[in-house]
Amino acid sequence: MRLETQILSHLIHNENYSRKVLPFLKDEYFNDFTEKTLYRYIKKHVEEYNTLPTVEILGITLDNDDVDENDFEPCIKYLSQLTDREIDEQWLTDRTEEFCQERAIHNAIMKSIHIMDGKEKETKGAIPEILSEALSISFDNHIGHDWLEDFSDRYDFYHKIENRIAFDLDYLNSITKGGLPQKTLTCILAGTGVGKSLAMCHFAAANLMDNRKVLYITMEMAEERIAERIDANLLDVPLKELEELPKAAYMKKVDRVRDKTEGRLIIKEYPTATAGVGHFRHLLNELRLKRNFVPDIVYVDYLISVLLCD
Repeated sequence: MRLETQILSHLIHNENYSRKVLPFLKDEYFNDFTEKTLYRYIKKHVEEYNTLPTVEILGITLDNDDVDENDFEPCIKYLSQLTDREIDEQWLTDRTEEFCQERAIHNAIMKSIHIMDGKEKETKGAIPEILSEALSISFDNHIGHDWLEDFSDRYDFYHKIENRIAFDLDYLNSITKGGLPQKTLTCILAGTGVGKSLAMCHFAAANLMDNRKVLYITMEMAEERIAERIDANLLDVPLKELEELPKAAYMKKVDRVRDKTEGRLIIKEYPTATAGVGHFRHLLNELRLKRNFVPDIVYVDYLISVLLCD
């Protein structure tokens, strides 16, 4: 029996299995038209009635929907194969996950080829995101924290030592318990002209010297102006004196900084009010593919300044 037949059989006969895999299955994963059609009817029934359909219900639904005769007969014949045969549920779940991953990758590759051939509306820049999404397919078994049952895990979490990105200012480290935790978002709020950008340039410079990979996204000032402020921090030269600094002296100071760190700092400018999450995601993909650069921390400098710790 084909895997697709096993999947469809247990979608209507095994509620536990069905609840696990239905959120991840897609009709586009089934190549056979009959299997694709039956999957759509199964999913539609579960969504409408919150219960599994029987073979009889599927047959009646197909008949009432006036499915084309050329499609109806193969579907009814296929339904006879959907028997309640006992099979290891975990094995089938694992195989179903592999099936979803393989089909998602195959479909993503085919879509990428169509984009390259001009048969899709998306631009070539969308290809990395399409492939990344396909490669990330995974069945997530976590469905919430049970307060009474998961107390041990909760206690371990309270005492877990988190990796943090420290500030170079003792007071900020004190109020943040040692710096910013990874996988967090932090906003810097202040009035206009108070110094949000100035503070973020200082933090970015300190992160660079701490061997971090830093991405600074600016939507207010030019890339060169942000770099100028970071120069003033790292080279210990006042802003007004940078233009007067001889090139040889400037290069010597930059080389001295380069010798002290293994970090990297990239500054990317977007025009005001023109960029969003999609642009940032595309930028991250481009940096990873073209420069082998995955930032430890991302600064977004706009009306509200944001720090993202990877």
